[in-house]
Amino acid sequence: MNSEFYIPAVPGAGVTVTPESAGWTESSLRTVLLAPGESVDLTSDDDEIMVVPLQGSATVTCGEESFALTGRASVFDGPSDFAYVGRDSSYTLRSESGGRFALCGARASRALPFRYVPATDVAVELRGAGNCSRQVHNFGTADTFEADSLIACEVITPGGNWSSYPGHKHDEETETESALEEIYYFEIDSGRDGSAGFGYHRVYGTPERPIEVLEEVRTGDVVLVPHGYHGPSVAAPGYHMYYLNVMAGPGSERAWKIVDDPDHTWIRSTWDGQDVDPRLPLTPRPPLDSAHRGKGA
Repeated sequence: MNSEFYIPAVPGAGVTVTPESAGWTESSLRTVLLAPGESVDLTSDDDEIMVVPLQGSATVTCGEESFALTGRASVFDGPSDFAYVGRDSSYTLRSESGGRFALCGARASRALPFRYVPATDVAVELRGAGNCSRQVHNFGTADTFEADSLIACEVITPGGNWSSYPGHKHDEETETESALEEIYYFEIDSGRDGSAGFGYHRVYGTPERPIEVLEEVRTGDVVLVPHGYHGPSVAAPGYHMYYLNVMAGPGSERAWKIVDDPDHTWIRSTWDGQDVDPRLPLTPRPPLDSAHRGKGA
């Protein structure tokens, strides 16, 4: 079912989600595609920004300072280094070899300094077990990186597995929950023959705040979560799933506090007797042979 909260990829173009386009107040995401040698001049305005290479390398320049981002071959080749740009800043993104880059954003009240984090400093967590195993790159979470309001992380779900499960929500300010607008940006790994992969993502509400989203997702697609339970994210067998989570909320505390769907929270107790999927953590792979290059997503 096509939903107003689903933004399909446009071939050859990036995606732009602003608070205004999403119908909320805090979270944003832009993906930038640069050809070799191309650059783009940007301003953060009221937002703080985390510049994350999805594919390729780049240099980020802000004022008199520049950071060279080594990046990665793809989102399935481990965490990337990244740069943080504070609000009210002008900056330039340039890539000598070309690539695809995510600008994770959130409204910010404090102007924090321009910073760089190497990939070796990004915490990698293996979460869940069995067919609920996933790999989380906690590069911009509240307990790993200082920001004003922005929270961001990456999740790798091996083919056939479920993540963001059990379904959970964070749309109220309570002792156990924080109100956060969330963006899911997806990339799906190609199959062994180069075929384009896919997955599914669900968002559902409560009687008081209904919402219903069930979408097939492919590389470059976005799902918005303004409220409600979200999950599972399901990777089709044979195709690893990646998603980038961008979150922020109007509350004074920068925290990711969630509550599970009470009908399914018992699932967590079953993980105690299971091993983590042996395919994790994913490691960089050799390139496809020439017969497969250029095919698929």
